[in-house]
Amino acid sequence: MKEIQTVGIVGLGALGIIFAHQLTRGAGYENVKILADADRTARYKKEGVFLNGERCAFHYADAAAESEPPDLLLFSVKFNALEAGISECRHLVGPDTTVISALNGISSEQTLADAFGKEKIVWCIAQKMSAVKDGNRVVCPVFGELALGVPSRGNDRRLRALTSFFDRIKFPYSLPEDIQVHMWSKLLCNTGCNQASMVFQCGYSGLQVPGPARDAMLGAMREVVQVANAEGVPLSEQDVAEWDSIIQALPGDGEPSMRQDGKAHRKSEVELFSGTIRRLAAKHAIAVPVNDWLYRQVQEMESTY
Repeated sequence: MKEIQTVGIVGLGALGIIFAHQLTRGAGYENVKILADADRTARYKKEGVFLNGERCAFHYADAAAESEPPDLLLFSVKFNALEAGISECRHLVGPDTTVISALNGISSEQTLADAFGKEKIVWCIAQKMSAVKDGNRVVCPVFGELALGVPSRGNDRRLRALTSFFDRIKFPYSLPEDIQVHMWSKLLCNTGCNQASMVFQCGYSGLQVPGPARDAMLGAMREVVQVANAEGVPLSEQDVAEWDSIIQALPGDGEPSMRQDGKAHRKSEVELFSGTIRRLAAKHAIAVPVNDWLYRQVQEMESTY
């Protein structure tokens, strides 16, 4: 496995900006490219993007005009833009390209594996960051990390190459004992935290104190535990408590991405959260009333956009 030196980033939302900043700082401007279409690239160059008040010095590149595959390709788009991102960068995935996804949910790895081959995919979850995006500006007091891994019995040579690269450039990551369980655990967090924040129109502060928003968050999380167990994934009340502890430590004036989507009248990732849980619950004949209610509330909110 060749040493990772060059990076392509697809998607420049809040997380994409954070990762591009960290990777550019560590690996160098020439080695990290923001890949987009020609129009979006021109807009980035003209208007810029800003992180914590400073304009970012990023290397923007028209994906269609690029020909050299990067060693690492990072997808940081919303799920409903993933297929477009794959089409835009399909020619930039070579035999030695490692692909990771910072998307929410538990399905993007399979989508990328179907497109590029499962042997190229390192499983990944973005976690513990708190970022707010307004237009082309991001405020992020807590950068967080990427949790990485490969499924049990999977070949870990790309994972080892990736962690070696991250160690070299001092990029924060963790290695959960079981990445598949950990991804389900993060889904538990998103399903409760993101959806409750959007429906009750509150930031983290509204989830940190007793009240209906916090009740909905914890209720939705506990339903994820039931569905995960039916799928053979050993989540428990301990996972609920651990994620609640993380949420308690986040800045009260911060907001999950789904709350930001609601404020901006963008379509949310509700299908990745309660949508996924409701479909799997139906398969196992499990009642998930909190997720049913949150799903309906989000659908009603989005129908007014």
